[in-house]
Amino acid sequence: MSAAAPIGVPGHVPLVHLLRDGLVEGVHHGSVVVVGPDGSVLFQAGDAGTAFYPRSTAKPVQAVAMVRLGLSLPPDLLALTAASHSGERVHLEGTRRILDAGGFAEADLANPADLPYDPVERASWVADGRSARKLAHNCSGKHAAMLDTARRNGWSTADYLDPAHPLQREVAATVEELTGEPVAHVATDGCGAPLFSVSLRGLATAAGRIAAAPAGSPAHRVAEAIRAHPEMVAGSRRDVSALMRAVPGLIAKDGFEAVQVAALPDGTAVAVKIADGSDRARPPVTAAALALAGADAAALAGFAGPGAPDGLEVVGPLAGALRAAA
Repeated sequence: MSAAAPIGVPGHVPLVHLLRDGLVEGVHHGSVVVVGPDGSVLFQAGDAGTAFYPRSTAKPVQAVAMVRLGLSLPPDLLALTAASHSGERVHLEGTRRILDAGGFAEADLANPADLPYDPVERASWVADGRSARKLAHNCSGKHAAMLDTARRNGWSTADYLDPAHPLQREVAATVEELTGEPVAHVATDGCGAPLFSVSLRGLATAAGRIAAAPAGSPAHRVAEAIRAHPEMVAGSRRDVSALMRAVPGLIAKDGFEAVQVAALPDGTAVAVKIADGSDRARPPVTAAALALAGADAAALAGFAGPGAPDGLEVVGPLAGALRAAA
């Protein structure tokens, strides 16, 4: 295991230009890394070594930890365990199924109440006069699974988000094992769960290890669930679900503050962080990085952005990635 990622200001670089009539109107800085199946760095732009928060891109790793601890769910609900869901009916019903199977109620969820994440679902929810609910929070599937995992192991459930809880200690150990580096810093994510800081390179390594895990292993079960149910990992109108449908065998996960991870079946993986947290720059950078990783450029075309003279244009070392792969 390597040393913990240093804590400091990441050295991000320009990755995407926003163009209007050929003039650069805006610049998105960030960092991106592509790692091979052995974790070696194949490409890097910006800073892949400084500690950062993976946010919800850590959910597949959390799901692996829970399966190791005995969580046993059908594939669609296991995918929901690794989800930042849109709040569509299928997600709410799925979370309810996990809760009901473990004998829990919505009130047992320790995540905050929220409105659905998807704008269409949120607008419908508000139009119906419905208030925020814990069930509607985009992390509710993960939290329901955490409750069930604690129950299966005979652990307390009221404090399942405490970093000292046996469940969270196992999650931290799994993060360190799959990333290949110690946790650099522990914080609290927006849903209340412990948030373990690692490097962008470590995050990509973890994704690659899950994607290429041997058949029958907990990590393989998580990867197969994500591949089979991309709509449960995000939603019917989300770019990350569409990306998994477009690239055979891909597992992918987005996170708040414009973080993205994606891994091909052979374990080649990419991780992206857009410095300003803008989601509009995340898909084209991810697509370009996946092209460098060996994904079919034609399948990625819809995620690359409009390009010049108007719209988003990937710049710097990534600029020709999709054209070179075509």
